[in-house]
Amino acid sequence: MILNNASRKIITEWVELNDNAIIDLQSVSRVYKMGEIEVHALRGVSLQIKRGQAIGIMGPSGSGKTTLLNLIGALDRPTSGTVVIDNLDITNMSEYELTKVRRDKISYVFQFFNLLPVLTAYENIELPLLISGVNEDTRRERVDHLLSLVGLAERAEHRPDELSGGEQQRIAIARALAKPEGSASSIIVLADEPTGDLDYNTGQEILDILVSLTKGEGGTLITVTHDPEVGEQMDYVYRMRDGQIENPQ
Repeated sequence: MILNNASRKIITEWVELNDNAIIDLQSVSRVYKMGEIEVHALRGVSLQIKRGQAIGIMGPSGSGKTTLLNLIGALDRPTSGTVVIDNLDITNMSEYELTKVRRDKISYVFQFFNLLPVLTAYENIELPLLISGVNEDTRRERVDHLLSLVGLAERAEHRPDELSGGEQQRIAIARALAKPEGSASSIIVLADEPTGDLDYNTGQEILDILVSLTKGEGGTLITVTHDPEVGEQMDYVYRMRDGQIENPQ
C-alpha cells in the first residue's frame, strides 16, 4: 500500500500522540442505574491527552464532566471501554491497585480547597509525601520549594482558617504537586472548578499559578469549568454534551 503525504501526516501524528499520551480513553461509557432507570453519563468517549498539556473540559450540568474526571482519577470504573493512565490499564484493576495509582499519579484541586483544618499549611502540603514514605529531609526540601513557588513561605505555620480563600487555594495547588521525587512527569492534576469560590481577580491569579506551576513541575492539568476565561489559558478545550465529547478548540 502506498501512502500519500496526508495519510503519512495523520499516521505520524497518531503515533506521536499515542507514544506521548499520559491519558488514553477508548470507547468509554458509564451507565448508572437508578432503580429501573438507566442513566448514560458517558457515551463512547475516546480521548487522548499528551503529557504536559493543560486541558479544559466545559459543558452544561449533567453533560458528563464530573464522571469523566472521576474515571481519569481512578475513582470510578467504566461500564465499557478502556482507561489507560501513564501506560497502565486501570480498567479492571483491584481497589488496592487503584489506590496506588491515585497515590502516585493523581492529584485533585477542588473548588472548596479541602485542606485539613487541624494541620498547618506546611503540614497539609507535606501529608501526601508522608503517606508515600518520603524521608524527612526530602519532605522538608520539597515542601519548602512548593511554598516558595506559591509565594506563601511566610505562612507555612498558619492553619487554613488563618488564610484567605486565595491563599488556601494556593496551598491546595502546592499539595497537589507534592509527589515523590522523580514522579513529576507522571503527575496528573485534576481541577474541579478551581476558581469557582473566588472573586474574579483572585481566580485569575490562582489559575495563572495552577497552569504555570503544573507545567513547570512537568505535570499534566485537566480542569473542569463553566468559566470560558479559564478555557482561554488551556492548550485545548473539550466541550461535553449528553455524555459525549465534541471536537477540541
